[in-house]
Amino acid sequence: MKMTIEIDCTPIEARTFMGLPDVTALNDKLVEEMQNRMSANINMLSPDELMKNWTAFGVGAQEQFRKLMSTAVDMGMGSANRPK
Repeated sequence: MKMTIEIDCTPIEARTFMGLPDVTALNDKLVEEMQNRMSANINMLSPDELMKNWTAFGVGAQEQFRKLMSTAVDMGMGSANRPK
């Protein structure tokens, strides 16, 4: 047997019915704080500094990967050249 129940209610009514807390005020405060922090940080950074911060991890990760591959090749070549 298959039954379908459709309930027409607002999100506030659903939260109240399920016994969940209303966190609207907390959410509004968090969004406001995030906007304030983003605005403050964006105003402090020049476009050049912003691009450096965004790309710093990528450049470092590429260099680390290159070193890892270089070490692996060196180790592989070293073990292939050893006498058996």
